[in-house]
Amino acid sequence: MPHSHDAADSIDDAMEANSSGIRALKISLVILLATTVLQGVVVVFSGSVALLADTIHNFSDALTAVPLWVAFVLGRRTASRRYTYGLGRAEDLAGLFIVFVVALSAIVAAWQSIDRIIHPQPIGNIGWVIAAGIIGFLGNEIVAVYRIRVGQRIGSAALVADGIHARTDGFTSLAVVAGGVGVLLGFPLADPIVGLIISAAIFILLIGTVRSVGRRLLDGVEPELVDKVAHALDHVEGIEHVDRIRLRWNGHRLEGDAVLTVNSRASRQQLDEVSAQAARSVREHLPNVDEFLVSTHARPSGRETATRVE
Repeated sequence: MPHSHDAADSIDDAMEANSSGIRALKISLVILLATTVLQGVVVVFSGSVALLADTIHNFSDALTAVPLWVAFVLGRRTASRRYTYGLGRAEDLAGLFIVFVVALSAIVAAWQSIDRIIHPQPIGNIGWVIAAGIIGFLGNEIVAVYRIRVGQRIGSAALVADGIHARTDGFTSLAVVAGGVGVLLGFPLADPIVGLIISAAIFILLIGTVRSVGRRLLDGVEPELVDKVAHALDHVEGIEHVDRIRLRWNGHRLEGDAVLTVNSRASRQQLDEVSAQAARSVREHLPNVDEFLVSTHARPSGRETATRVE
């Protein structure tokens, strides 16, 4: 698809991405809350701690949509004298809150499972427990597919990660089904044991989430994005050497700069042309870029120019 390089069009792309992200969060929030309510009703009648663990986890996942929603809304605000880069980083702070909520849900689920192993209690309505586990899987898978598709389209790593998280939660719901089958086969401890397995799976999942959020907070980017910028600059004639490429995420939008060396006999006009072409090429290869500053200099004269693409 062709991409415009005007600042106004870049702002429109960012606004459209925010709107799509908020819409995805609203729809997934409703689906997960409906799933949680159905599972919660079955928990009351069955007393299954495995299903309780899955219900608590699904409820906490539904709540994680709220801070992401707030972050997308804040990301709409323009830069100010106090926040000169805007408030896109609110998305990363929302990621930290999500990590805390999910970790807390895992602790609660594990505690309930351990207590049930120490103090066993009968479980009723096993058929409904199995049905609730299947409902949990379907609800999470629908949310996962939707979040991942929207996240990939607008370039939101947080939304994609949340979608992958939902998909993993769907498989923990299937573990509830396995626990229910174990109880039907005469092994009542299968229910709390599955609850512990779900808790452990949540903690394992958190490791990757913490790494992703931490990398964003430290201005880390995926190396393939830097490779894309380098590839985009390869298409520009007149560049002798790429001295530096820098990228950073500001929410789900990219910004960065590059320093280029061009032919030593290049005139000021030629420097400007190379800078403009380089900036356009980067924008075409990375449509998620909001701002990219290209600086070019000719050796040995040291003449330098810069072009900003927004």
